[in-house]
Amino acid sequence: MAGGLLTDLYELNMAASYLRRGMTGPATFSLFVRQLPADRGFLIAAGLEDCLRFLEEFSFTGGDLAYLRREQGYGEDTLRAFEGLRFTGEVWAVPEGRVVFAGEPLLEVTAPIAEAQLAETVLLNHVTFQTSVATKAARCVLAAGGAQLVDFSFRRTQGIDAGLSVARASAIAGFAATSNVEAARRFGLAAAGTMAHSFIEAFADEERAFTAFAEDFPGMTTFLVDTYDTDRGVRTVLSILPSQAPRETPMTARQAALQAAGAAVYDYEAVLIMGTADRLMGTADRHQPHRHQTAAAA
Repeated sequence: MAGGLLTDLYELNMAASYLRRGMTGPATFSLFVRQLPADRGFLIAAGLEDCLRFLEEFSFTGGDLAYLRREQGYGEDTLRAFEGLRFTGEVWAVPEGRVVFAGEPLLEVTAPIAEAQLAETVLLNHVTFQTSVATKAARCVLAAGGAQLVDFSFRRTQGIDAGLSVARASAIAGFAATSNVEAARRFGLAAAGTMAHSFIEAFADEERAFTAFAEDFPGMTTFLVDTYDTDRGVRTVLSILPSQAPRETPMTARQAALQAAGAAVYDYEAVLIMGTADRLMGTADRHQPHRHQTAAAA
């Protein structure tokens, strides 16, 4: 996609006016945040790669120009000027993943004013969204206190492209993996996943479901224990461990995930159950009950 129409109409109108009057001098557009809340005093820069790709590919296609002629009423002189327009300016930016404070430019573009004007909308879109996601992800990483976090946001993000951007921005901020397989392939990230309640419900009972999954994916099993009753689910996992050895190590076999709405940490009784199992299995000194933490973009 060449990108000539990926802008707001008023950007096109201003650019047309500049070009009609021969206003081709350089202008600098600076993207920064004026102020941040007192308890959220930093940003994590992200979105630069997409900005640079857009600028490198920027142009108006024949279809773009035909639409502007037919639907927006632009004259032939303006259309000829748009047809030859390419980005010839320069970009200065904070590298992705760096901390940025209020008043510090995340990105600055210096170019002939019509070029800089037409780039503004897309650059704002990429940087604002991806920086917001990366910043939220960084705060999740800080709050997790060393626990590994996995991006499971794909089914909730506002569109396919957003899902890919969220996976990448989360990784920039320190997330360990993503559930989005295409994002993992495209960006070289680790892919991670558990199982869904539908998998548990497809079997006659939890024990059969857990056993089937452990047999099909030995050494990488994470059990979803809250489909019916969390404590009972944990006990069911522990009851099938002997039948899974040696396919499962003590740690991988007893991993469990709680994904019910509002479940941020393990049920207290479930923690006690798994702690007791650790002591019986001789793993208490090496492992704590596994916390499979997920985060989704709001």
